[in-house]
Amino acid sequence: MLYFDNNATTAPDPAVVDAMLPWLREHYGNPSSAHSLGTAAAEGLERARRQVAGLLGTRHARGVVFTSGATESLNTAIHSAARAAGPERRRVLGSPAEHSASLRAGEALGADRFEREELPLDRDGRIDLDHWIERIGPDCALVTAIWANNETGALLPREHIERVGAACRAQGVPFLLDAVQAAGKVALEIDALPVDLVALSAHKFHGPKGIGALWVRPELELAPLVRGGPQEHERRGGTQNVPGAVGMGVAAELAERHRADGTTLARVARLRDRLEAALVEGAGATVNGPRDEGSAPAAEARVANTTNLEFPELSGDALLMLLDAEGLAVSTGSACDSQHTAPSHVLLAMGRTPAEASSSLRFSLSRATTADEVEAAIAITLRSAETLRLLGAAAGPVGS
Repeated sequence: MLYFDNNATTAPDPAVVDAMLPWLREHYGNPSSAHSLGTAAAEGLERARRQVAGLLGTRHARGVVFTSGATESLNTAIHSAARAAGPERRRVLGSPAEHSASLRAGEALGADRFEREELPLDRDGRIDLDHWIERIGPDCALVTAIWANNETGALLPREHIERVGAACRAQGVPFLLDAVQAAGKVALEIDALPVDLVALSAHKFHGPKGIGALWVRPELELAPLVRGGPQEHERRGGTQNVPGAVGMGVAAELAERHRADGTTLARVARLRDRLEAALVEGAGATVNGPRDEGSAPAAEARVANTTNLEFPELSGDALLMLLDAEGLAVSTGSACDSQHTAPSHVLLAMGRTPAEASSSLRFSLSRATTADEVEAAIAITLRSAETLRLLGAAAGPVGS
């Protein structure tokens, strides 16, 4: 299998698996227990917390709350902020291109108490910064943002995060940042940012599934979503997933090491650009989202591993099935929305028609992707697109 769906999940690094195994076999104690097995588990948990803090670029490791993944982290942050908001704060402000976990958690707050306001996007998936700042007011309960879009790879510029965060601070509004796809691909360095809550998921950077983290600014009170015992400094009840946390810690350390070195991301960006250019030229594809032009480095526009391509007049679902039959794994959008047949909400928010969105596929690489795999993926995609055109396939079930 040629795997180009790394924004959905990455393969666990062998070092991560090796690190987890002893915590499944010998060191199986409950970290809340007072005996030596429990103490060892608690120490392993705290070591992992410090490693995740290193990826985040924060001195405040105690702010790292282990969760079951980004969906729980985002739900915890959104519902906690809503409970803490005064009666005059009724708006949750964010982007329509955020992950479905953020969008649906916001919707679940209840229209009788809160309303979610979504800011308009341009065709590259960008928000007008001045308009965004203008909409942050004393009636806001929370502002949310996605650092790197999971479907297009589009990056929120660090300067925008700084200015939006400053506006939130001025109005006393918590600022939640979804850093799931940014982790290991850009320097997070959150201590230097005016953010209050940051969500991560281990399986997006070669860690295990079922474990994530929510970083909480030390001064911010967090009401737990999962209630039970006093675990995670009384911010998330339930016995902690120690093997998962250990795996996440090792994955975080490896991800930050590769990012800081720079050579891995540069190589991935070159491979992504090769894939993209070949499919634009050979299959008539167009890029959904910002493209790197002139001397701008890839990190200024999108994360290095992602391209989202529209194949005009072809059904994305039909093309995906042909590619899968040839042993090439890609996606039509977010894995969390893959059971729905509707076009991508991200591409629609960027001004694409339903037909254009339904003709699009996402290719996402990882640090393990090789040049030979890219060349094989190009050949398979060109061949499959041509086959589909010869068959006269329509652009999908949703009309324009």
